[in-house]
Amino acid sequence: MAAEISKDYGDETVYMVCILKGSIFFTCDLAKRITSPVEMDFMSVSSYGSGTSSCGVVKIVKDLDVSLEGKNVLVVEDIIDSGRTLSYLLDILKKRNPKSLKLCTLLDKPDRRVVDVDVDYVGFEIPDEFVVGYGLDYDQHYRDLPYIGFVEIEE
Repeated sequence: MAAEISKDYGDETVYMVCILKGSIFFTCDLAKRITSPVEMDFMSVSSYGSGTSSCGVVKIVKDLDVSLEGKNVLVVEDIIDSGRTLSYLLDILKKRNPKSLKLCTLLDKPDRRVVDVDVDYVGFEIPDEFVVGYGLDYDQHYRDLPYIGFVEIEE
């Protein structure tokens, strides 16, 4: 994935927007492998609360520190599920006049998609299962696992 991103951007700077908290491990590992110049910022957007599925209410918890105007922006997400959060976020970021705006995700769950989202770079497509590890959590637990695993939660 990093090779593809590097090829697409060439010598132009990639302004990576890491969506906290879940994508922090993936963003750091990806940034180390991109050969184009990289700048990084962090944004926290939430639509989950403490459950296992998106509630549809999106809120920005932490916004970016600098303007996106004229930048090649690459939004890096851990997982795309319903698409609600990313659709909302991309609409906001487009209004900030970036030179380009692309989306990268480690995991994609297309079976759960409610809102269409164009994803430029996908690590893995996964089935409709709840996953944790490598930054992904269940109620703020299991982010530190060095692998990604499926979770069965008894309700």
